[in-house]
Amino acid sequence: MADNKFTIIHTDSQTQARVGKLRTAHGVVNTPIFMPVGTRGTVKTCTPRDLVEIGTEIILGNTYHLYLRPGHRIIQQAGGLHKFMAWKKPILTDSGGFQVFSLGPFRTITEEGVEFRSEIDGSKHFISPERSIEIQNVLGADIIMAFDECPPLPSDYNYLKKSMEMTLRWAQRCKQAHRNRNQQLFGIVQGGMEKSLRKVSVERTVEIGFPGYAIGGLSVGEEKPLMYETLAYTAPLLPKDSPRYLMGVGTPGDLVYGVSCGVDMFDCVMPTRNARNGSLFTTVGAVKIRNAKHKTDFTPLDPNCVCHTCQNFTRAYLRHLHLENEILAHRLLTLHNLHFYLNLMRGIRQAIREGTFARFKGDIGGLMQLGQTQEKEEMEGKKRKTEEGDSRNAQDGLRTSDYRRTI
Repeated sequence: MADNKFTIIHTDSQTQARVGKLRTAHGVVNTPIFMPVGTRGTVKTCTPRDLVEIGTEIILGNTYHLYLRPGHRIIQQAGGLHKFMAWKKPILTDSGGFQVFSLGPFRTITEEGVEFRSEIDGSKHFISPERSIEIQNVLGADIIMAFDECPPLPSDYNYLKKSMEMTLRWAQRCKQAHRNRNQQLFGIVQGGMEKSLRKVSVERTVEIGFPGYAIGGLSVGEEKPLMYETLAYTAPLLPKDSPRYLMGVGTPGDLVYGVSCGVDMFDCVMPTRNARNGSLFTTVGAVKIRNAKHKTDFTPLDPNCVCHTCQNFTRAYLRHLHLENEILAHRLLTLHNLHFYLNLMRGIRQAIREGTFARFKGDIGGLMQLGQTQEKEEMEGKKRKTEEGDSRNAQDGLRTSDYRRTI
């Protein structure tokens, strides 16, 4: 079922890539987009202001973790997740399915839902499709996800088929349980690496009808060529006029490849987790900041980057902070990695608009620099508007003073 909240602005003539706009209750999201992961109501080490300043348009929250602590009812008392975490832009919450199923022996799956023990205190809990939607309705994210089963790898064909069929039944139950019409409920396509099951999953999920669709069950341990093959097959099967979301993927190269297959939305913990571990993405290649060669390197982390970290701090200083396990290291490195990802997406959007995406497809650094050029232009445009506003206010003030002198 198509939804007019998503509009495609540009399409690439040589790939499936497209630029679009997704309207939500808390603002418009420009796609393709990367969503920083804010698992427990925060993108680790970053304030909401930090995220806005580096160009974040939407973040992801985790239903499972927020349900366990502090509890969705406490967040409801606070006025919803946006108010609780002081974030005014859009939020997407996952259903909690992946986290529950990753508990392995600590959970039991039935047709009704999943019983599991809390990783915090061992207490028993039960989440059904209806319960997941109830929690997400209360959290109040702009986009919420259907409750699904993410099958483990490896799984045989029969298990994948049964899992996919149960996910479809759960998707129908999620849609029936959904009450908050300010939220867009996305369906999730499963089926492992079996193309025939992926095709059936797409067709029947689309029959149920959602405003957007996610591709789940990838990047769970399979070899990358197989992941790419499955993604390239699945994404184009999804409705062209609906947003397509690839869950939990991945590297900068994965994002570029996903966009070429027609994917619009991505999330992954990689930029934030890698940053805390001292692994950085730059236009000149990967950097391990703890390496001894950076000890007396007084140059920026990335000479081509305009983020706050690269404009103010050297590799030597960042290495020192990282080795000392200083909180500032986590913060500065996280801001850089997220800025890299977000500017990569800026560059991808610009390349699609200019018709050069296919040429840039293998050039991550070039796309990132294209994004930085776009960022600079946006910043200059905002500065001009601010200066024009200040000028108008000053003129209005002079006219008011002149008027007062005449009366």
